[in-house]
Amino acid sequence: MTIQSLNAWRIAASHMGEPENLADVLSAVADIALVVSHDGNIIAALANSLSAPIGVIDKWVGKSMPDILTDESIMKFSRIVLTAQSSMEMPRSLELNHTDPAALDYPVQYSTHRVVGEDAILMLGRDLRHVAKAQQQLMQAQIALERGHAERREFDARYRMLLATTRDAIVVIGMSDGRILDLNARAATLLGAPRDELQGAVLAREFGALRHEHFGPNLVSLSQSENDNAITLQARRTGNNIAITPSAFRVGGEQMIICRLDFEASDNPQTDRLNTLLNALFRFGTDGVVITDTKGVIETANEAFVEMVDYDHHADVKGKSLADYLGRGQIDLNTMLDAALESGSVPFHSTRIKNTLGGAISVEFAATILRQGSQPVVAFTLRDVTRAEVFRTPKTQGAGDGSHDNAVKLVGQASLKEIVAAASGVVEKMCIEAAIDMTKNNRAAAAEILGLSRQSLYVKLHKFGIIEDTSEN
Repeated sequence: MTIQSLNAWRIAASHMGEPENLADVLSAVADIALVVSHDGNIIAALANSLSAPIGVIDKWVGKSMPDILTDESIMKFSRIVLTAQSSMEMPRSLELNHTDPAALDYPVQYSTHRVVGEDAILMLGRDLRHVAKAQQQLMQAQIALERGHAERREFDARYRMLLATTRDAIVVIGMSDGRILDLNARAATLLGAPRDELQGAVLAREFGALRHEHFGPNLVSLSQSENDNAITLQARRTGNNIAITPSAFRVGGEQMIICRLDFEASDNPQTDRLNTLLNALFRFGTDGVVITDTKGVIETANEAFVEMVDYDHHADVKGKSLADYLGRGQIDLNTMLDAALESGSVPFHSTRIKNTLGGAISVEFAATILRQGSQPVVAFTLRDVTRAEVFRTPKTQGAGDGSHDNAVKLVGQASLKEIVAAASGVVEKMCIEAAIDMTKNNRAAAAEILGLSRQSLYVKLHKFGIIEDTSEN
């Protein structure tokens, strides 16, 4: 401030006249005007009559300033008093929170000034309650917005899970352009194309409808009909007759149609019953059933197969190669696929199924080519034969008792080393039994014939269980 401006302010102050004029000026330029001594006591207090009422200002006079401040503001005010007692420059702005029995806590932004010639501080305050209220409203709006986002994410997750797990084929289209807004995997299978490819496509064109602009309105009219509200059309990609059951609804001012797709119902009740029973057999049967493409990539599988490989849901195996779960991997798969593609079906093959925990079970499985539409698929049936292996151990009563056939049957179920070891054991037991018979159960003589020590012969007799059926002379 220059000397000229300083003199001008002094001249203006001299023309204010009586002190009450100064009070009017202070109360006009501030919501609250306080004169506080260096001891922290309030000497004078004024309030702007045009501002919102702030407690009982007249009762503040004579009180200590900390008595009307909240705890966190008392420390701020103490620093102001220390600054005023020193020669340091007073802070230009200070926000304090007042507390008053007649009103709620409220913030006030003060500008502080030394009173020349007096050990006092002039504090001119602006009421910030409207600012605090606006901030509170903004925070509440932000909380409500985030809550709305969370609810929307939760709703979207429920919708996605319902769409993925329902057994119905569902397609949602927009009325304005007839394009597919959303669909589930089952609907994509019926239409014969990947889900990503169908997203955004015109549904009418998937059924070969040339005038697709009439397709949506026709579906809306059909959904409002009191009679049969299903229409049957032929899918362009698969050639299947698909029954479409529409339901119209409106979201955000836009009309949409949700369509449930299914194979055309047969006029023969016996055929419908057979389809129902086959579907139940697929879902609840004890044998694993896997449907793959001609390269062995899994399209669907039933619960029995999912349990074999220790997964939680059939969706976990979809899109993976069946070779990932076979004992010899791609070798087993290629053997079955080649034979099935050549002859149409493979009645029997033995292998092992690996699960996610590193274990394996013995299975027998067959493969059949299903030709429906332009792309054939391969259906595999797998049966757990772990318990049946007990009854398939090679016999040891003679060379002509089928031991050769049993050894051959082990091919595909065990490695060559394991098969040779099992066959060697069979031959060894046969030779020991023949030596016992030749020597009339004289084990010393039998050991000499076999070129074994007597102790070694006893060990082998125990190993093969022969000692339980014979007795030493």
